[in-house]
Amino acid sequence: MTLKHSFPPVVDARTRLLICGSLPGDRSLVAGRYYAHPQNQFWRLLSPVTGVDLAALDYEARLAALREARIGLWDVIASAARAGSSDAAIRDHAANDLPALAATLPDLRAIAFNGGTAATIGMRQLKTAGVDLPLIALPSSSPLHTVGIAAKQAAWTACREWLNAGRR
Repeated sequence: MTLKHSFPPVVDARTRLLICGSLPGDRSLVAGRYYAHPQNQFWRLLSPVTGVDLAALDYEARLAALREARIGLWDVIASAARAGSSDAAIRDHAANDLPALAATLPDLRAIAFNGGTAATIGMRQLKTAGVDLPLIALPSSSPLHTVGIAAKQAAWTACREWLNAGRR
């Protein structure tokens, strides 16, 4: 199995909502971009949250729109052995230091997890570290999670509340 690594976080001091995936899939790793697989629903799920058609933008404009909306991105896994792109194939993972990143984000209101693997790893780490923020498990945007986008959209759209919310 090949050792695969996550990307650097996309955040700034204004980030209010941090969305964490597990580990980039093979298409994303080859492209060097978060959520590069054309079947991944991430950009379409986040469009109603930001009020911008993210899927219609090029990658750099997508990231700029997320920063403008005060949304950050990262992955819970720093590196892992994995054949292919499935989270089920992840072996021997090393976690990214989510508590340390959260501590650098003064406006952070909540952390959301894109899929079950990200939620399991990220929530365990943050709770163990005593991070006192709302932690949100979202249905995976992955094409491997075959539930339709309509069934996922309400949970993703609910994240909008954290973008304008006061410190909790």
